[in-house]
Amino acid sequence: MEQTKDPDRIIRLGRMAEKREVVRNGYDKIAREYQANRHIFDNIKVLEEFSSYLPSNARILDAGCGAGVPCARLLVKAGFEVVGVDFSSSMLRLARESVPEASLVKEDMTRLGFRDNSFDGLVALYSIIHVPREMHALLYQSFHRVLKPDGVMLVCVHSDEWEGEAEYFGARMFWSEYSVEEALQMVKDAGIQVISGKHLVTGGEKHYWVLARNQKKSE
Repeated sequence: MEQTKDPDRIIRLGRMAEKREVVRNGYDKIAREYQANRHIFDNIKVLEEFSSYLPSNARILDAGCGAGVPCARLLVKAGFEVVGVDFSSSMLRLARESVPEASLVKEDMTRLGFRDNSFDGLVALYSIIHVPREMHALLYQSFHRVLKPDGVMLVCVHSDEWEGEAEYFGARMFWSEYSVEEALQMVKDAGIQVISGKHLVTGGEKHYWVLARNQKKSE
């Protein structure tokens, strides 16, 4: 007998898909202007701290890489192998211009198709904040899966719980986040141990930065 579909779940999934499309369409529209303003976000010190935990030949996933500036570019210059994923075609086009050395894949970061234990490191900067928060727990579990045992993760989340839409560089944009405490608990529940966490203001925006190590048994 065919199971009855849950109408509430179907509605929730539809709303989440709509929110992701707002983000995708927004960044497709504002990609070049957004890239031109990334220089005001100084992430060098946190990326250097992240890099210090990695082997010299590390393979790193940049989840929601955007235009590749400054994160992917800095990591490539540091000698790492960088794989960037983003679902905005316009952003990826700019990333290919800015960081031709990186491997860039058009993919939704909430649906990573990589094999288990594919990466020594993972960064998700200014990207989780655009993912509907109902998906955050599964997102961290996905990060745990693709990271190797003892792999290192650097992410930034909102400094406060918030969800909503607003105009951003002239386009409609969506943001979504739990409180810092809830976000940290999701990281821990996913099997990723927090090394450090701190509030940082970059480019006039305040975010909470989390450096963590994957807790996974070697096969």
